[in-house]
Amino acid sequence: MRALKYALVLFVLGYLLPIGISAGMYYFGSGGSDWQRADRSSIGHLPPPSSYRPAVVRVFVAPTVRWRGIFAVHSWIVVKPEGAAVYTRYDYTAWGDPIRINGFEPDGRWFGSAPEVIFAADGAAAAALIPRMQAAVTSYAWQNRGDYNVWPGPNSNTFVAAVIDAAPEARIILPPTAIGKDYPHDGRWLRGTSSGTGFRLTLGGYAGLTVGWVEGIELNILGAVAGLDVRRPALKIPGLGRFGLPAHVMS
Repeated sequence: MRALKYALVLFVLGYLLPIGISAGMYYFGSGGSDWQRADRSSIGHLPPPSSYRPAVVRVFVAPTVRWRGIFAVHSWIVVKPEGAAVYTRYDYTAWGDPIRINGFEPDGRWFGSAPEVIFAADGAAAAALIPRMQAAVTSYAWQNRGDYNVWPGPNSNTFVAAVIDAAPEARIILPPTAIGKDYPHDGRWLRGTSSGTGFRLTLGGYAGLTVGWVEGIELNILGAVAGLDVRRPALKIPGLGRFGLPAHVMS
């Protein structure tokens, strides 16, 4: 009984309380805004592609639309091969064909929310990643209408997780609020982590455990992730995100 009591207290403090705080921040912040008319313009992060020759890879995240932003972010990938005159943005969405190419500004606000760059590579490093990332987009298993499932997946974060799995040396880590990242996009419930430095056990995305040198320790309960990063010290908190050093050193 004592162990059950402690587990319940940890669940309340580690999962329910942070999500409650996030809900309060949402409702007293942007909760009443009109998301249909929200700003989706560029944040000005990316240089004009016509005047910037090097290859580019970016991974962005931003709070998802309406009340779901309490719990989760939407993630997407932007690439530009060397010398290309345009950026290509890849999203996975709930409407139409789920893999959406250039449906929005590459570094645009997500229905009013400014995105955060969680990974950036330019030049030779980006050029080495792009072919494998684009091949992963083409071969993604869940690309038919009706495949998108907001919870536990496959959703936008499942899609991005599958793409970054194709580039383990980049060591791209999605935040704990990227609900759906642990959904088994390839059908495997036990597999190596995206960085190749550990393992991930997932029970259909509903629960799971990730342990890796790059990913740290993550415990997934109903899609909400709590954890600890030792390599780049940080706490991972459901609903609130990562607190500590960023997962990736921006170049």
